[in-house]
Amino acid sequence: MFYWFLKWLALGPFLRLVFRPWAEGLENIPETGPAILASNHLSFSDSIFLPLVVPRRITFPAKAEYFTGSGVKGRLTAVFMRGIGQIPIDRSGGRASQAAMRAGLKLLRRGELFGIYPEGTRSPDGRLYRGKTGVARLALEAGVLVIPVAMIDTDRLQPPGQVVPRILRPGVRIGKPLDFSRYAGMESDRFVLRSITDEIMYALMTLSGQEYVDIYASSAKTKIAEAKAEARAEARAEAKEAKARAEAEARRTSPAVLEPVDPAPPSPDDAVDSPDDHAA
Repeated sequence: MFYWFLKWLALGPFLRLVFRPWAEGLENIPETGPAILASNHLSFSDSIFLPLVVPRRITFPAKAEYFTGSGVKGRLTAVFMRGIGQIPIDRSGGRASQAAMRAGLKLLRRGELFGIYPEGTRSPDGRLYRGKTGVARLALEAGVLVIPVAMIDTDRLQPPGQVVPRILRPGVRIGKPLDFSRYAGMESDRFVLRSITDEIMYALMTLSGQEYVDIYASSAKTKIAEAKAEARAEARAEAKEAKARAEAEARRTSPAVLEPVDPAPPSPDDAVDSPDDHAA
């Protein structure tokens, strides 16, 4: 109920008026029945604007931290995330993330739409990264179509780390459904899962126009963070070295400080004749 309240009465009208999101290919989403919406992931706002333009309810997995925050802000965030159709997911992988997949499978078996980001996390630089095979396994286990979805310009609207979004028009481009029924019963074959996932990512690349990078986005984030840390360390070292050079140069070019010298005692030869000497 809260989902529809936010979409049609509270948040939705405001977002439509201010940001005027556009959508293409809405006819590719079935009016009834289950399907997986597999989307690229550019921004936190992807999970807001995609449900906004799709008439049916979409449920997404979201990182568990959004649901476990403390204090007033943490509780409000958890209420909001559940209200917009999010379920918590532990992104540490393995068995920890299976709970979200099981929840997604239940939703699909009830005939609902389940949204998923195959990259597993937001793109760190606007490029499209290698997909994880969970989406393929889920599609085969549930026996449902996968609908590729490309979010457009949401990274410009709200880049990672930016709280207040910019005012511009984000877009949603929805592709033709992908049918993987030919692989039915092969959800344990990792080569099949990789083939399905790569087909989905190719569809997303075509829809979004993004450059594709065949590594996981999480690995790219780690490399980018390491490169930034290394650059900061080099900058600090260079600044320290420049300061040391400047101090050395200042010492080299500054005037020497002369110490006072005691005057030498007068020599006997320098003595002045006295009148008594002449009198003698």
